[in-house]
Amino acid sequence: MSSSPARPSVLTGIALVVTAMACFATLDTTAKLVSASVPLLMGIWFRYCFQALMTTLVVVPRFGVAVLKTQHPRFQILRGLLLLISSFFAFSSLLYLPVADFTAIGSLVPLIITLLAARMLGEQVSKRRWVLVLGGFAGAMLIIRPGGANFIWPMLLPLGAVVTYSWFQLLTSHMVKTENPLTMHLYTGWVGTLVPSLMLPFVWVNPTQTELGMLLLVGALGTVGHYLLILAYKRSPASNLTPYLYAQIVFAMLGGWLVFNQVPDSWALAGIALIAACGVAGALLTSYESRVLRQVPGKPLQT
Repeated sequence: MSSSPARPSVLTGIALVVTAMACFATLDTTAKLVSASVPLLMGIWFRYCFQALMTTLVVVPRFGVAVLKTQHPRFQILRGLLLLISSFFAFSSLLYLPVADFTAIGSLVPLIITLLAARMLGEQVSKRRWVLVLGGFAGAMLIIRPGGANFIWPMLLPLGAVVTYSWFQLLTSHMVKTENPLTMHLYTGWVGTLVPSLMLPFVWVNPTQTELGMLLLVGALGTVGHYLLILAYKRSPASNLTPYLYAQIVFAMLGGWLVFNQVPDSWALAGIALIAACGVAGALLTSYESRVLRQVPGKPLQT
């Protein structure tokens, strides 16, 4: 009887995550479309400006200016810069890569975090996780295919997005122990707005009504998607939700096909499948490890 209320909560969390992934895939598709006629920096600025304004209008009236207080202002700025740099890599990647290929490579983030945690935090990584990391990297190479006939150097840009976003996630996991998530969300939005604002006058062009609509849509989708993720993780553990993050690849393939008539070739499809399989396997392994630790407190993991 006690588990029955939890089940709808988990299902709600899954529904929220899948909807968030649809938002992010639509964001990427829209960003690729509008970037063909609008300077890259304008797209990034609209994405963060919308988030900063909407978050401020919602959060500050409710919690007051006290929500801006932080124990680590330098880390807040660094975190915002990391996400901004990741967005620059991501928007640049979308100029050259199909949306599905970019999304699949971006899904390497959980696996890269494993490497960074082992290197920088001294965490032990099991052989199974190393196999999954290598498998995910092999999947990325099947998509990029360095040395292949269709390879161009901008195809490496998604790897820059993956590395910077992984650092962003690691810093987030460290800061969330002492910082208010709403405060972090505010600083992220404003750092991402103010830094590009310094260069915006040099690249600004007056967008058409259609372009302005797409730029606003990019900002709205990013804001709504991240808000849905927050709601999802409040309702269900991350280990239950992580496998469903890979739904974004499906939505990205659909968007690329409908808008750009882009369908990944057989090698790219194999790489996408390999990355997704390694990512889901990693999430299931994390869930298994968590159950072992709960059942036998203090027992070292042998995975």
